[in-house]
Amino acid sequence: MNIHKFVMPEVIFGNGAIEHAGESCLRLGATNVFIVSDPGVIEAGWLDAVIKSCKQANLRYTVFSDVTINPKDVEVEKGCKAYIENECDAIIGIGGGSPLDVAKAVAILVTNGGKIHDYEGVDKIKNPLPPQVMIPTTAGSGSEVSQFSVIVDTLGQKKMTIISKSLIPDIAIVDPETLSTKSAHLTASTGLDVLTHGIEAYVSLAATPLTDVQAKNAISLVSEYLRPSVASKINQEAKANMAMASLQAGLAFSNAILGAVHAMSHAVGGKYPVLHGDINSILLPHVMEYNLLANPKKFADIAAFLGVDIRGLSHMEAGRKAIEYIKQLTMEIDAPQRLSDIGLEKDEIPHMSLIALDDACMITNPRDVTVEDIEEIFRRAW
Repeated sequence: MNIHKFVMPEVIFGNGAIEHAGESCLRLGATNVFIVSDPGVIEAGWLDAVIKSCKQANLRYTVFSDVTINPKDVEVEKGCKAYIENECDAIIGIGGGSPLDVAKAVAILVTNGGKIHDYEGVDKIKNPLPPQVMIPTTAGSGSEVSQFSVIVDTLGQKKMTIISKSLIPDIAIVDPETLSTKSAHLTASTGLDVLTHGIEAYVSLAATPLTDVQAKNAISLVSEYLRPSVASKINQEAKANMAMASLQAGLAFSNAILGAVHAMSHAVGGKYPVLHGDINSILLPHVMEYNLLANPKKFADIAAFLGVDIRGLSHMEAGRKAIEYIKQLTMEIDAPQRLSDIGLEKDEIPHMSLIALDDACMITNPRDVTVEDIEEIFRRAW
Protein backbone atom coordinates (compact mmCIF):
# COMPACT_ATOMS: atom_id res chain seq x y z
CA MET A 1 0.00 0.00 0.00
CA ASN A 2 1.29 3.47 -0.89
CA ILE A 3 1.75 5.98 1.94
CA HIS A 4 -0.12 9.26 1.51
CA LYS A 5 0.55 12.53 3.33
CA PHE A 6 -2.07 15.26 3.63
CA VAL A 7 -1.26 18.52 5.39
CA MET A 8 -3.52 21.45 6.20
CA PRO A 9 -3.89 24.29 8.74
CA GLU A 10 -6.57 24.82 11.35
CA VAL A 11 -9.60 26.23 9.49
CA ILE A 12 -12.17 28.71 10.84
CA PHE A 13 -15.00 29.00 8.28
CA GLY A 14 -18.22 31.02 8.22
CA ASN A 15 -19.78 34.47 8.07
CA GLY A 16 -18.11 36.71 10.65
CA ALA A 17 -15.06 34.46 10.98
CA ILE A 18 -12.79 37.45 10.31
CA GLU A 19 -13.50 38.60 13.89
CA HIS A 20 -11.32 35.69 15.09
CA ALA A 21 -8.10 37.14 13.59
CA GLY A 22 -6.73 38.70 16.77
CA GLU A 23 -7.71 35.81 19.04
CA SER A 24 -6.10 33.39 16.57
CA CYS A 25 -2.79 35.26 16.69
CA LEU A 26 -2.96 35.43 20.47
CA ARG A 27 -3.32 31.62 20.64
CA LEU A 28 -0.16 31.33 18.56
CA GLY A 29 1.84 33.42 21.05
CA ALA A 30 1.87 36.68 19.08
CA THR A 31 2.32 40.08 20.73
CA ASN A 32 3.11 42.30 17.72
CA VAL A 33 1.50 41.34 14.40
CA PHE A 34 2.65 42.24 10.88
CA ILE A 35 -0.48 42.61 8.70
CA VAL A 36 -0.02 42.32 4.92
CA SER A 37 -2.84 43.63 2.74
CA ASP A 38 -3.44 45.74 -0.38
CA PRO A 39 -5.27 48.98 -1.27
CA GLY A 40 -8.40 47.20 -2.58
CA VAL A 41 -8.89 45.28 0.68
CA ILE A 42 -8.36 48.47 2.68
CA GLU A 43 -10.95 50.33 0.58
CA ALA A 44 -13.46 47.50 1.10
CA GLY A 45 -13.10 47.86 4.88
CA TRP A 46 -11.83 44.33 5.62
CA LEU A 47 -8.50 45.55 7.01
CA ASP A 48 -10.40 47.63 9.59
CA ALA A 49 -12.16 44.47 10.76
CA VAL A 50 -8.81 42.74 11.30
CA ILE A 51 -7.32 45.74 13.13
CA LYS A 52 -10.38 45.91 15.40
CA SER A 53 -9.93 42.23 16.22
CA CYS A 54 -6.21 42.74 17.00
CA LYS A 55 -7.00 45.68 19.28
CA GLN A 56 -9.59 43.60 21.15
CA ALA A 57 -6.87 40.98 21.70
CA ASN A 58 -4.48 43.67 22.99
CA LEU A 59 -2.04 43.03 20.15
CA ARG A 60 0.29 45.63 18.69
CA TYR A 61 0.34 45.69 14.88
CA THR A 62 2.03 47.11 11.78
CA VAL A 63 0.26 47.34 8.40
CA PHE A 64 2.13 46.74 5.13
CA SER A 65 0.06 47.33 1.97
CA ASP A 66 2.66 47.98 -0.74
CA VAL A 67 1.47 44.94 -2.69
CA THR A 68 0.45 44.81 -6.36
CA ILE A 69 -1.20 42.28 -8.68
CA ASN A 70 1.27 39.45 -9.40
CA PRO A 71 3.40 40.40 -6.33
CA LYS A 72 7.09 41.09 -6.84
CA ASP A 73 10.40 40.32 -5.15
CA VAL A 74 10.98 44.01 -4.35
CA GLU A 75 7.69 44.15 -2.43
CA VAL A 76 8.76 41.12 -0.38
CA GLU A 77 12.09 42.79 0.45
CA LYS A 78 10.28 45.97 1.60
CA GLY A 79 7.93 43.91 3.71
CA CYS A 80 10.80 42.00 5.31
CA LYS A 81 12.53 45.27 6.22
CA ALA A 82 9.33 46.68 7.77
CA TYR A 83 8.73 43.47 9.76
CA ILE A 84 12.21 43.58 11.26
CA GLU A 85 12.19 47.35 11.93
CA ASN A 86 8.91 47.05 13.83
CA GLU A 87 10.06 43.95 15.76
CA CYS A 88 6.99 41.92 14.79
CA ASP A 89 6.57 38.27 15.86
CA ALA A 90 3.66 36.96 13.76
CA ILE A 91 2.05 37.57 10.35
CA ILE A 92 -1.51 38.05 9.12
CA GLY A 93 -2.16 38.04 5.39
CA ILE A 94 -5.54 39.41 4.30
CA GLY A 95 -6.65 39.73 0.70
CA GLY A 96 -6.44 37.78 -2.53
CA GLY A 97 -3.52 35.61 -3.49
CA SER A 98 -1.11 38.54 -3.81
CA PRO A 99 -1.10 39.76 -0.16
CA LEU A 100 -1.18 36.19 1.13
CA ASP A 101 1.78 35.10 -1.02
CA VAL A 102 3.76 38.20 0.01
CA ALA A 103 2.98 37.50 3.69
CA LYS A 104 4.34 33.97 3.29
CA ALA A 105 7.43 35.20 1.44
CA VAL A 106 8.13 37.77 4.16
CA ALA A 107 7.81 34.97 6.72
CA ILE A 108 10.50 33.04 4.84
CA LEU A 109 13.01 35.90 4.77
CA VAL A 110 12.63 37.10 8.37
CA THR A 111 13.78 33.75 9.77
CA ASN A 112 15.86 32.32 6.91
CA GLY A 113 17.58 35.41 5.45
CA GLY A 114 18.93 35.85 1.92
CA LYS A 115 16.78 36.73 -1.09
CA ILE A 116 13.41 35.24 -1.95
CA HIS A 117 14.99 33.90 -5.17
CA ASP A 118 17.05 31.50 -3.01
CA TYR A 119 13.87 29.56 -2.15
CA GLU A 120 12.44 28.98 -5.64
CA GLY A 121 11.61 25.31 -6.17
CA VAL A 122 10.73 22.57 -3.70
CA ASP A 123 11.75 22.33 -0.01
CA LYS A 124 14.45 25.03 0.13
CA ILE A 125 13.32 26.50 3.50
CA LYS A 126 15.45 25.35 6.45
CA ASN A 127 14.35 27.37 9.54
CA PRO A 128 10.86 27.52 11.13
CA LEU A 129 8.68 30.47 10.10
CA PRO A 130 6.86 32.89 12.44
CA PRO A 131 3.18 32.13 13.21
CA GLN A 132 0.95 32.76 10.18
CA VAL A 133 -2.79 33.50 10.00
CA MET A 134 -4.20 33.85 6.47
CA ILE A 135 -7.57 35.42 5.58
CA PRO A 136 -8.64 35.20 1.90
CA THR A 137 -11.05 37.83 0.56
CA THR A 138 -11.46 36.16 -2.83
CA ALA A 139 -12.61 32.66 -3.72
CA GLY A 140 -9.55 31.92 -5.76
CA SER A 141 -5.95 31.38 -4.77
CA GLY A 142 -6.29 28.81 -1.97
CA SER A 143 -3.10 30.32 -0.55
CA GLU A 144 -4.66 30.32 2.92
CA VAL A 145 -4.22 26.52 3.09
CA SER A 146 -1.49 25.82 0.56
CA GLN A 147 2.24 25.13 0.69
CA PHE A 148 2.79 27.56 -2.21
CA SER A 149 4.00 31.14 -2.57
CA VAL A 150 4.37 32.59 -6.08
CA ILE A 151 6.47 35.75 -6.45
CA VAL A 152 7.59 37.61 -9.61
CA ASP A 153 11.33 37.85 -10.31
CA THR A 154 11.35 41.41 -11.67
CA LEU A 155 14.70 41.15 -13.45
CA GLY A 156 13.98 37.71 -14.92
CA GLN A 157 10.36 38.68 -15.73
CA LYS A 158 9.02 35.33 -14.54
CA LYS A 159 7.09 33.97 -11.60
CA MET A 160 9.04 31.98 -9.03
CA THR A 161 7.11 29.05 -7.54
CA ILE A 162 8.13 28.31 -3.95
CA ILE A 163 6.82 25.01 -2.53
CA SER A 164 7.37 23.91 1.06
CA LYS A 165 5.30 22.45 3.88
CA SER A 166 6.75 25.28 5.99
CA LEU A 167 4.47 27.63 4.04
CA ILE A 168 1.25 26.03 5.24
CA PRO A 169 -0.27 28.66 7.56
CA ASP A 170 -1.07 27.84 11.17
CA ILE A 171 -4.65 29.10 10.87
CA ALA A 172 -6.85 29.85 7.83
CA ILE A 173 -9.84 32.13 8.43
CA VAL A 174 -12.40 31.91 5.61
CA ASP A 175 -15.25 34.44 5.82
CA PRO A 176 -17.64 34.21 2.83
CA GLU A 177 -18.95 37.73 3.55
CA THR A 178 -15.66 39.16 2.26
CA LEU A 179 -16.59 37.96 -1.24
CA SER A 180 -19.51 40.39 -1.39
CA THR A 181 -17.30 43.38 -2.27
CA LYS A 182 -15.78 41.88 -5.43
CA SER A 183 -16.70 42.84 -9.01
CA ALA A 184 -18.28 40.38 -11.43
CA HIS A 185 -15.03 40.21 -13.44
CA LEU A 186 -12.88 39.45 -10.40
CA THR A 187 -15.41 36.90 -9.15
CA ALA A 188 -15.35 35.16 -12.54
CA SER A 189 -11.56 35.23 -12.80
CA THR A 190 -10.90 33.91 -9.30
CA GLY A 191 -13.67 31.32 -9.62
CA LEU A 192 -12.10 29.92 -12.79
CA ASP A 193 -8.79 29.76 -10.90
CA VAL A 194 -10.57 27.57 -8.34
CA LEU A 195 -11.85 25.31 -11.13
CA THR A 196 -8.33 25.05 -12.57
CA HIS A 197 -6.95 24.13 -9.14
CA GLY A 198 -9.55 21.39 -8.77
CA ILE A 199 -9.01 19.91 -12.23
CA GLU A 200 -5.20 20.06 -12.19
CA ALA A 201 -5.10 18.51 -8.71
CA TYR A 202 -7.50 15.72 -9.75
CA VAL A 203 -5.40 14.65 -12.76
CA SER A 204 -2.03 15.34 -11.09
CA LEU A 205 0.54 12.54 -10.93
CA ALA A 206 0.66 13.22 -7.17
CA ALA A 207 -3.11 12.91 -6.63
CA THR A 208 -4.29 10.59 -3.85
CA PRO A 209 -7.71 9.51 -2.54
CA LEU A 210 -7.32 12.25 0.08
CA THR A 211 -6.88 14.97 -2.55
CA ASP A 212 -9.38 13.50 -5.02
CA VAL A 213 -12.33 13.98 -2.65
CA GLN A 214 -11.42 17.65 -2.14
CA ALA A 215 -10.95 18.23 -5.88
CA LYS A 216 -14.23 16.49 -6.73
CA ASN A 217 -16.23 18.64 -4.30
CA ALA A 218 -14.54 21.83 -5.51
CA ILE A 219 -15.27 21.11 -9.19
CA SER A 220 -18.93 20.33 -8.47
CA LEU A 221 -19.40 23.45 -6.32
CA VAL A 222 -17.88 25.70 -9.00
CA SER A 223 -20.14 24.17 -11.63
CA GLU A 224 -23.25 24.94 -9.54
CA TYR A 225 -22.38 28.24 -7.87
CA LEU A 226 -19.90 30.24 -9.97
CA ARG A 227 -22.56 31.62 -12.34
CA PRO A 228 -24.87 32.91 -9.54
CA SER A 229 -21.87 34.26 -7.64
CA VAL A 230 -20.80 36.28 -10.70
CA ALA A 231 -24.38 37.47 -11.21
CA SER A 232 -24.93 38.84 -7.68
CA LYS A 233 -22.80 40.37 -4.92
CA ILE A 234 -25.43 39.57 -2.28
CA ASN A 235 -26.23 35.91 -3.05
CA GLN A 236 -25.02 34.50 0.28
CA GLU A 237 -25.59 30.86 -0.70
CA ALA A 238 -23.42 31.29 -3.81
CA LYS A 239 -20.69 33.16 -1.89
CA ALA A 240 -20.56 30.53 0.88
CA ASN A 241 -20.32 27.68 -1.59
CA MET A 242 -17.66 29.39 -3.70
CA ALA A 243 -15.66 30.05 -0.52
CA MET A 244 -15.93 26.34 0.30
CA ALA A 245 -14.95 25.43 -3.29
CA SER A 246 -11.86 27.61 -3.04
CA LEU A 247 -10.92 26.10 0.31
CA GLN A 248 -11.30 22.53 -0.92
CA ALA A 249 -9.50 23.18 -4.21
CA GLY A 250 -6.69 24.74 -2.18
CA LEU A 251 -6.41 21.65 0.01
CA ALA A 252 -6.40 19.47 -3.10
CA PHE A 253 -3.68 21.28 -5.03
CA SER A 254 -1.56 22.00 -1.98
CA ASN A 255 -1.15 18.25 -1.51
CA ALA A 256 -1.37 17.01 -5.13
CA ILE A 257 0.44 19.99 -6.74
CA LEU A 258 -0.70 21.31 -10.14
CA GLY A 259 0.16 20.97 -13.83
CA ALA A 260 0.82 22.60 -17.18
CA VAL A 261 -1.88 25.28 -16.92
CA HIS A 262 -0.22 26.85 -13.91
CA ALA A 263 3.30 26.35 -15.25
CA MET A 264 2.35 28.22 -18.45
CA SER A 265 0.27 30.81 -16.57
CA HIS A 266 3.21 31.63 -14.31
CA ALA A 267 5.36 32.27 -17.38
CA VAL A 268 2.83 34.74 -18.81
CA GLY A 269 2.00 36.38 -15.48
CA GLY A 270 5.65 37.08 -14.77
CA LYS A 271 5.70 39.66 -17.57
CA TYR A 272 2.10 40.72 -18.19
CA PRO A 273 0.08 42.41 -15.38
CA VAL A 274 -3.00 40.26 -16.01
CA LEU A 275 -5.26 38.52 -13.50
CA HIS A 276 -3.92 35.02 -12.85
CA GLY A 277 -7.40 33.52 -13.21
CA ASP A 278 -7.89 35.12 -16.63
CA ILE A 279 -4.75 33.42 -17.97
CA ASN A 280 -5.71 30.09 -16.40
CA SER A 281 -9.21 30.14 -17.86
CA ILE A 282 -7.85 30.70 -21.38
CA LEU A 283 -5.27 27.93 -21.10
CA LEU A 284 -7.37 25.36 -19.21
CA PRO A 285 -9.40 23.83 -22.11
CA HIS A 286 -6.33 23.70 -24.36
CA VAL A 287 -4.20 21.94 -21.73
CA MET A 288 -7.10 19.55 -21.00
CA GLU A 289 -7.23 18.64 -24.71
CA TYR A 290 -3.51 17.89 -24.59
CA ASN A 291 -3.69 15.91 -21.33
CA LEU A 292 -6.84 13.92 -22.16
CA LEU A 293 -4.84 11.04 -23.60
CA ALA A 294 -2.95 10.58 -20.32
CA ASN A 295 -5.96 9.61 -18.20
CA PRO A 296 -9.30 9.48 -20.07
CA LYS A 297 -11.09 7.96 -17.04
CA LYS A 298 -10.27 10.92 -14.80
CA PHE A 299 -11.36 13.43 -17.44
CA ALA A 300 -14.63 11.51 -17.78
CA ASP A 301 -15.00 11.78 -13.99
CA ILE A 302 -14.52 15.56 -14.28
CA ALA A 303 -17.36 15.74 -16.79
CA ALA A 304 -19.61 13.95 -14.30
CA PHE A 305 -18.52 16.28 -11.46
CA LEU A 306 -19.47 19.22 -13.68
CA GLY A 307 -22.95 17.77 -14.09
CA VAL A 308 -22.56 16.63 -17.70
CA ASP A 309 -24.65 13.62 -18.76
CA ILE A 310 -22.02 11.08 -19.82
CA ARG A 311 -24.27 8.02 -20.07
CA GLY A 312 -23.33 5.85 -23.05
CA LEU A 313 -20.12 7.76 -23.77
CA SER A 314 -16.59 6.37 -23.84
CA HIS A 315 -14.10 7.92 -21.42
CA MET A 316 -12.51 9.92 -24.28
CA GLU A 317 -15.92 11.17 -25.45
CA ALA A 318 -16.92 12.12 -21.90
CA GLY A 319 -13.59 13.91 -21.36
CA ARG A 320 -14.22 15.99 -24.48
CA LYS A 321 -17.65 16.92 -23.06
CA ALA A 322 -15.90 18.32 -19.97
CA ILE A 323 -13.73 20.51 -22.19
CA GLU A 324 -16.78 21.74 -24.12
CA TYR A 325 -18.55 22.52 -20.84
CA ILE A 326 -15.68 24.67 -19.61
CA LYS A 327 -15.46 26.60 -22.88
CA GLN A 328 -19.20 27.34 -22.60
CA LEU A 329 -18.88 28.36 -18.93
CA THR A 330 -16.09 30.85 -19.66
CA MET A 331 -18.19 32.47 -22.40
CA GLU A 332 -21.27 32.70 -20.19
CA ILE A 333 -19.40 34.62 -17.47
CA ASP A 334 -17.52 36.86 -19.95
CA ALA A 335 -14.03 35.50 -19.26
CA PRO A 336 -11.36 36.33 -21.89
CA GLN A 337 -11.10 33.67 -24.60
CA ARG A 338 -7.71 34.18 -26.26
CA LEU A 339 -4.19 35.05 -25.08
CA SER A 340 -4.14 37.75 -27.76
CA ASP A 341 -7.14 39.33 -25.96
CA ILE A 342 -5.00 39.95 -22.85
CA GLY A 343 -2.05 41.39 -24.79
CA LEU A 344 0.37 38.48 -25.15
CA GLU A 345 2.71 39.08 -28.11
CA LYS A 346 2.87 36.02 -30.38
CA ASP A 347 6.64 36.25 -30.80
CA GLU A 348 6.98 35.82 -27.01
CA ILE A 349 5.68 32.23 -27.18
CA PRO A 350 9.06 30.44 -27.61
CA HIS A 351 10.55 32.30 -24.61
CA MET A 352 7.42 31.75 -22.50
CA SER A 353 7.52 28.05 -23.35
CA LEU A 354 11.09 27.67 -22.08
CA ILE A 355 10.14 29.36 -18.79
CA ALA A 356 7.04 27.17 -18.39
CA LEU A 357 8.99 23.96 -18.99
CA ASP A 358 11.20 24.83 -15.99
CA ASP A 359 8.30 25.64 -13.61
CA ALA A 360 7.89 23.32 -10.60
CA CYS A 361 4.18 22.78 -11.41
CA MET A 362 5.14 20.95 -14.63
CA ILE A 363 6.57 18.04 -12.61
CA THR A 364 3.11 16.63 -11.81
CA ASN A 365 1.44 17.22 -15.17
CA PRO A 366 -0.15 13.89 -16.19
CA ARG A 367 1.33 13.84 -19.72
CA ASP A 368 4.97 14.23 -20.70
CA VAL A 369 5.62 17.69 -22.11
CA THR A 370 8.34 19.05 -24.39
CA VAL A 371 9.03 22.68 -25.16
CA GLU A 372 7.57 22.10 -28.63
CA ASP A 373 4.34 20.78 -27.04
CA ILE A 374 4.06 23.89 -24.87
CA GLU A 375 4.61 26.17 -27.86
CA GLU A 376 1.80 24.40 -29.72
CA ILE A 377 -0.60 24.76 -26.76
CA PHE A 378 0.27 28.45 -26.47
CA ARG A 379 -0.37 28.95 -30.21
CA ARG A 380 -3.75 27.22 -30.01
CA ALA A 381 -4.71 29.48 -27.09
CA TRP A 382 -3.38 32.66 -28.78
